[in-house]
Amino acid sequence: MIYVHDIWVNWFEGEENGYNVCQFFEWRKQDSIELLDQVPVVYVTRPLFDYIENDMADLPPMLLEAVYKRAYLKKKHKRLALDYCFIVTDGEHVLAVDTLGYQIPVRKSRVIPRQERLILDLISHKQAQDFAYKPKKQTGARHILSLHPKYMTGLTRKERQLKHLLMLMIDQLGQAKRLDELRYWLTEWRPEEYDAIQGMTFDEGYACLLDEAKQGWSVKHDEICEKMAKGQPFFERLWEMEQQKKNVLKK
Repeated sequence: MIYVHDIWVNWFEGEENGYNVCQFFEWRKQDSIELLDQVPVVYVTRPLFDYIENDMADLPPMLLEAVYKRAYLKKKHKRLALDYCFIVTDGEHVLAVDTLGYQIPVRKSRVIPRQERLILDLISHKQAQDFAYKPKKQTGARHILSLHPKYMTGLTRKERQLKHLLMLMIDQLGQAKRLDELRYWLTEWRPEEYDAIQGMTFDEGYACLLDEAKQGWSVKHDEICEKMAKGQPFFERLWEMEQQKKNVLKK
């Protein structure tokens, strides 16, 4: 078993999508960053790495057994053993994982660049393992609150967070099924097509708004997100919080 020491981690909890486990350059001062005193490195096949990075499903029992009680957290001059904590790599990408004692990857983190290079160098002459992993069957399309990575690629952390907020509010529109409200927001989105929008059914208008809002991120996205959040305390607070947060580049 290969081990690395003094590894900085920034845990993102309950994230099934790897794009929400932020790279180092997107870490923020408000994040809870920890120092792992020792952590085992597991070199796996690409399919297994994807499974761990982009899902919250059970990890292979053989993998859990291999890393049990082999990682330690450094906290207030104490060395605390962690049940199932490890660093996983496919030879190109690196991810730290902590199950919090469960069988699923509850917490995930990227590592800082120089430590990532060290880990990739350490396994460069090793053989990847699959730990008796069996790919799960594809279950179909993703839902609105867990967009496909193609809709998040190239966006900043702030843009991804605001896009998720926008999807929450569009989903709320879909649940309420108020045609007048939907037409109002669709007109805000596409004012030049006011007449056509007035003739749309709820399903037509909803599909139109959702399909276009999913694409990329622009000033128009930013503006409608702010307008839709205004007057709704929960969403408005999420909007304001995202405006106040900034990334921090250190270490």
